Amino acid sequence: MKKHSARVAPLSACNSPVLTLTKVEGEDRTRETVVGTTDAQAAGGSSGAEAGTNRRRLHCCIRVTTVQVRKALWGVVMVMCVCSSWAGATQLAKLTFKQFDAPFTLTWFATTWNCLFFPLYYIGHLCKSPERQTPRQRFRECCRFFGDDGLTPKVFFTKVAPFGLLWILTNYLYLQALRKINTTDVSALFCCNKAFVFLLSWIVLRDRFMGVRIVAAILAIAGIVMMTYADGFHSHSVIGITLVVASASMSALYKVLFKMVLGSAKFGEAALFLSIVGSANFVFISIVPIILYFTHVEYVGSPENIPWAYLCGVAGLLFAFNILVNFGIAITYPTLISLGIVLSVPVNAMVDFYTCEIDFNTVRIIAVFIICLGFLMLLLPEDWDQCIIQLSMKLRKRDEPTEGGGEAGTTAGLNWRGRARTSTLAH
Repeated sequence: MKKHSARVAPLSACNSPVLTLTKVEGEDRTRETVVGTTDAQAAGGSSGAEAGTNRRRLHCCIRVTTVQVRKALWGVVMVMCVCSSWAGATQLAKLTFKQFDAPFTLTWFATTWNCLFFPLYYIGHLCKSPERQTPRQRFRECCRFFGDDGLTPKVFFTKVAPFGLLWILTNYLYLQALRKINTTDVSALFCCNKAFVFLLSWIVLRDRFMGVRIVAAILAIAGIVMMTYADGFHSHSVIGITLVVASASMSALYKVLFKMVLGSAKFGEAALFLSIVGSANFVFISIVPIILYFTHVEYVGSPENIPWAYLCGVAGLLFAFNILVNFGIAITYPTLISLGIVLSVPVNAMVDFYTCEIDFNTVRIIAVFIICLGFLMLLLPEDWDQCIIQLSMKLRKRDEPTEGGGEAGTTAGLNWRGRARTSTLAH
């Protein structure tokens, strides 16, 4: 039975801290078993068995390739959905502040929508799982993620509440930055969150050192400095850049601490955790918008003046974005989801170019390019250098000329079998 697991990893630089789910496990083991079986049959020396083995290899390759093509096609859809939801939420939040200048209230309202995660997950559980459980049974099973005692008050205040505060801080600082600077700069600067995750993981979690990721982190820092220089170090711009960098730092801290304290989570456990964060936000933080309203810090007049359509639009887009980032990894590759986040930067730039007066000078363009380049470099797998070496060796062997007619035919047959075995293992 396939197992689904989730972890906090530096794969999703987004405008809110999210859990990033890993890919489906259990398929590689099956493929290795099939390959091992075919190799054993080929060693028997029977021509009929060898022909059957080759057919099995071909069938396995076709099946695996079909799975990869399907995941790639789903990835294209996911890239478009992630990009549109991320950029749409950012642009709509910017418009909302023209009529509803209350960033903390908007943060509280959007975070409350997280309560819907577990109910939606349970509906999916009823539709797909052969063993249907009651909501209470499923809730108790997912609560084992917090320990043998489940979700106790001590666990809530020590392992859940701190992450809820980091979630709110991340979103609040991000929305505050939108009030100061344009959406292009905010979305680009927040991509530095991935570099901060790597640095914290390397220092705190003792993750593997990678030179290419250090270079990416340096590029991110250089992009921040150049972005500040692009506006001439004006106080208004510096405050906005500081806010978005602080938001990216809170998001990175959230992800690294989650990995260190709670570890990994399955789909249901991740949905339950996010629902608890949303419920706690509604129960314990609701008093803060009320206080801000009566103290006229975020005064919006009568409730009739509140643009509920804009508020629901921002909250709905953020909720959809979090669903895509958290659970979209089950149907496509995580790199493609991250690619959708990067592509939202040029989308925001195009919208800003046609809707507001923004100076796209050379320094700003170079800064955005450097930050996005650093983000893409951080998407490289840990064994990227070994993959390049193996690819170059395969290309070099393919270009080597063969010697002798009979020997050439024998060598070609041996090489064909070796390449078939290698390709099957690769898939």
